[in-house]
Amino acid sequence: MRRMAMRKLTVVQLVPALEAGGVERSTLEIGAALAAAGHRSIVVSAGGRMVERLEAQGSEHIRIDIGRKSIVTLRHVWTLRRLLRNLQPDIVHARSRLPAWIGWRALQGLRARRPHFVTTVHGRNSPSRYSAILTRGERVICVSESLRAFVLKHYPRLDPQRIRVIPRGIDISEFPRGHQPDAAWRARFAHEFPQLQDGRLLVLPGRGTRLKGHRAAIELLAGLRQRGVDARLLLLGAREVGREAYIGELETLAYHRGVAAQLAITPPRADVRAIYASADLVLQLSQKAESFGRTVVEALALGRPVLGYAHGGVGELLAELYPAGAVLPGDVRGLLERAMDLLRVAPQVPPFEKYRLAHMQAATLALYAEVVAQNTFSSNRFIVGGEGRGEGGS
Repeated sequence: MRRMAMRKLTVVQLVPALEAGGVERSTLEIGAALAAAGHRSIVVSAGGRMVERLEAQGSEHIRIDIGRKSIVTLRHVWTLRRLLRNLQPDIVHARSRLPAWIGWRALQGLRARRPHFVTTVHGRNSPSRYSAILTRGERVICVSESLRAFVLKHYPRLDPQRIRVIPRGIDISEFPRGHQPDAAWRARFAHEFPQLQDGRLLVLPGRGTRLKGHRAAIELLAGLRQRGVDARLLLLGAREVGREAYIGELETLAYHRGVAAQLAITPPRADVRAIYASADLVLQLSQKAESFGRTVVEALALGRPVLGYAHGGVGELLAELYPAGAVLPGDVRGLLERAMDLLRVAPQVPPFEKYRLAHMQAATLALYAEVVAQNTFSSNRFIVGGEGRGEGGS
């Protein structure tokens, strides 16, 4: 097995696009690890602003729009099949449902030297036949134990032995414990956001969607100020193109709750480390259970306290790393009381060694080696999703 793991592999990852997001970020991180280890890394997607970075890290990108929800996307089954026949990869790794379906159908037409099929379940997609495609991998990666439980609950015929839990990880050099931004950054930040100065800073990172809990954060801000706490709130990354109406709703809510002057809403920014390090409290208030919760790990790695709803991957992380920050989902009063406690005297965040980017990369490459080592290319090695049975033919 060790000899197989050392030989050069060709791995093709399938994702809808490379614009932004956790799936895309993980794709780049595994691509970089493959290239650094001397393997050939290829990503098939519709492209996007992350392609330049992907290629700079040593991966190849092939532009095929395999993620657009349209009947015409089915034509790419044949496009991808021809590509795979030419590339002869060892592994095809699908990270999203529609690309997984396109990849699955493409593989069915390869009778000789069929690549191994690996999938990752990144989120809690609505259980359905459509979503079940992500359970058809020879190995099914889940990014947290709670997500593994979710998958097994909704796809009970999936063989648990095919599941591997590989949590996301962070580069600890980017989030060193105790980091403090320099005076120049602090001066720029104060000039840009005077409304956030001189009080207790709360930061909620997340895209501009209702599920991220922005309304709950604004209500928390109002509650703290009614209790006499000079709190300020930054909704980091919520202001996005196409989300103008939603942002207007949040600004209207803040106005009616009397906290508009203590609120800032920003687009995605590159200085998240400095912002986390400056926060008195980092919030994670998603209404829907998150599959993992990378922002929780980033903030805790810096030593900053996190307050979040204890469900899904966030609840799993808080229970393990910072129990003082866990509150029952939707418990408005409990959230306010816990925020008061943490702003008064927050327990120190214990150092931890888990959830490192290097761990995630090594575990994924080890999984690739395991899959390739288990047998040779075969025309009859196929898995029926959620049922654990072999399926022959093309």
